[in-house]
Amino acid sequence: MLSSVALKQTGRANVIAKITTVSQIRSMHDLTIRKKTNQPMIKHGLGGRSTTNGHIATVFGCTGFLGRYVVNKLAKQGTQVVVAYRDPDEARHLKVTGDLGQIIPLEFDLRNKEQLTECVRHSDIVYNLIGRDYETKNFTFDGVHVDGARHLAETCAENGVARFIQVSALGASEDSTSKFLRSKALGEKAIREVFPDATVVRPSIMWGHEDRFLNDIGSNTGWQFYVNGGNTKIRPVSAIDVAHALEIMLTAESTIGKTYELYGPKEYAIKEIFEIAREISMKPLPVRQVPNSILKMAATFFDKLPYNQMVSPDYVERMAHDVKLSPDALTFEDLYITPTHLEDVAIQFLRRFRSNAVFDLPYEKGEGQGQAKKGLYHVID
Repeated sequence: MLSSVALKQTGRANVIAKITTVSQIRSMHDLTIRKKTNQPMIKHGLGGRSTTNGHIATVFGCTGFLGRYVVNKLAKQGTQVVVAYRDPDEARHLKVTGDLGQIIPLEFDLRNKEQLTECVRHSDIVYNLIGRDYETKNFTFDGVHVDGARHLAETCAENGVARFIQVSALGASEDSTSKFLRSKALGEKAIREVFPDATVVRPSIMWGHEDRFLNDIGSNTGWQFYVNGGNTKIRPVSAIDVAHALEIMLTAESTIGKTYELYGPKEYAIKEIFEIAREISMKPLPVRQVPNSILKMAATFFDKLPYNQMVSPDYVERMAHDVKLSPDALTFEDLYITPTHLEDVAIQFLRRFRSNAVFDLPYEKGEGQGQAKKGLYHVID
């Protein structure tokens, strides 16, 4: 009896000794080097959320709609992510997107150079997702999209950051009648003057679970989309697809210094989006014919109210113009990404606006067109 117990204890001791003496073997594929800075990135582990790929990324604007998907994509592959926030309560949900110690929250002010330096000094890549749909007394379009972007680019250049990715907007142009789009174009110009190797990404109107596009239409509060009687042409794109593109740019050195326009595979008129929403939600959701001048007057009034996040006069101006694509810009195809068709997955975002009497009814349109197919459902991955 005693001999059998002694043998078991001896066996356990030998196993423990073997485990403690095992060392991890690394190969050349575990080592990558940033071309610009020659900084080595050493991978630890087999890959995935609970490992480390050697990259440290700072994401400004991480508390926004697109930011949560970008942080999740980066953290899932083992990137240590610095989430720069202004309000700690708005960044709490990002803590669980990465493993223990991989998500580093840091408070910052866009006009505080010391705080910006603290956020980027350890990073090899910085994403600037900061943007405003409306102006306030503290932050104008130029103050955020031009001066703020320039401050970030200057801080990154001074601290030896290898990559800088600027998220702009589709249709950005210095000649635009929209202050928003004009400031976005000036912001691109400002960061390229400071950081010539910066990558610029121009996404179209994005849709997703937390958007202010499909949710506004489905809840029938999207009166700002009545501009031009709903005839404005747009190319809506999935926020998850845009986040996937930004994730690829983490390691794709071929994207340095290039401009990408990310838009959906199909062009819609706004009233066609309303038609899709009607078919899925089984509600009337009318598009009312309201002159643009009246909409701008109403938007100007609401813009004067405190805590207004509904609409701004400039938003009405933007929605009055069809989407314009640049012939020389790169797209999803250059990143080997196939963008998702809105009609294939729209039921996931609009079903919740149905009444309980018709909630479980399927959505079918045409001969396999627009039908939600098995295996195509998007999840936050």
